[in-house]
Amino acid sequence: MKLVVITQRVDPGDPALGATVAKLRALAARVDELVVLALRVRDADLPPNVRVRAFDAPGPPLKAARLLTALVPELRQRPVAVLAHMAPVYAVVAAAATRPLRIPLLLWFTHWRASRTLQLAERASTRVLSVNARSFPIRSGKLVETGHGIELPAELPPARPDDGMLRLLALGRSSPAKGLTALLDAAALLGDLPVAVEICGPSLTDEERDHRAALAARIGADGLESRVRLSGPVDRPEVARLYARSDVLVNNMRAGALDKVVYEAAAAGLPVLVASDGFAPLVDGLGASLRFAQDDAGELASRVRELYELGTEGRAALGARLRERVWSSHSVEHWADAVVAAAR
Repeated sequence: MKLVVITQRVDPGDPALGATVAKLRALAARVDELVVLALRVRDADLPPNVRVRAFDAPGPPLKAARLLTALVPELRQRPVAVLAHMAPVYAVVAAAATRPLRIPLLLWFTHWRASRTLQLAERASTRVLSVNARSFPIRSGKLVETGHGIELPAELPPARPDDGMLRLLALGRSSPAKGLTALLDAAALLGDLPVAVEICGPSLTDEERDHRAALAARIGADGLESRVRLSGPVDRPEVARLYARSDVLVNNMRAGALDKVVYEAAAAGLPVLVASDGFAPLVDGLGASLRFAQDDAGELASRVRELYELGTEGRAALGARLRERVWSSHSVEHWADAVVAAAR
């Protein structure tokens, strides 16, 4: 069985897209041949049954032309399906080649924003795959729920020594959609608790760079320099160590976005506080309130207090139960099984 995957990057160290490599390895274990077409490629030490080809070019029209040039020869041996991963435009372009041959076209996508390109991709695709119905911003009868595809570490790093400080982490791009200002507001409300906040992630657009500058200015204006640290991107291999030195992940991403870092942190045994109700299957029913209303700094501060009072052992037990839930429904193995089943 042959499967073709079209994706943006094959780069295990990429802060935003490095997790794709684990997904490719899991798919490779389930097919005879995996062909990966990517804009950019770095050595990823993929299995021998994987072939990778880059199709980057200056400008969207040339990129599309090079993608089709790379894809068409791979269709002669009739792959079981073509999977467009996280970029709807790839499904739109690939459909010109797959549709005449009646080769199934799958789109895997999770984001809060619906675009015209996504609407076209949904129509062009045989099936659309996403974490669950809440993570795909268009109603579709083609939807297949796959989980998020998280690589669970075989062993967790040792817990950091308890120094009395509760360390909160926000991880991801410095986008206004992440709701980071509410985290700063909550930090200000928690002045009586030994709480430290670390905000890590890249700024990849002008909007994100402007927002990072605004966050830095706010930290200084509110006198939060001793409690809040604003850091840059974290290379993929360093993320596990970042989780290990933290106590709680905070995610205030707007509704409809099921941020991958929440599942990764839970997989690392880290308690998570989330705003989106799409995370309810992950965090509800564990004996602790792990959700807060979107952008509600007061409620977020209350949730942080509750986790502080839970203590080190209580937080560790909570993190272990979250890890079990990720394993059962969101592991990379579960994701790959769902993709292959949808392709058949």
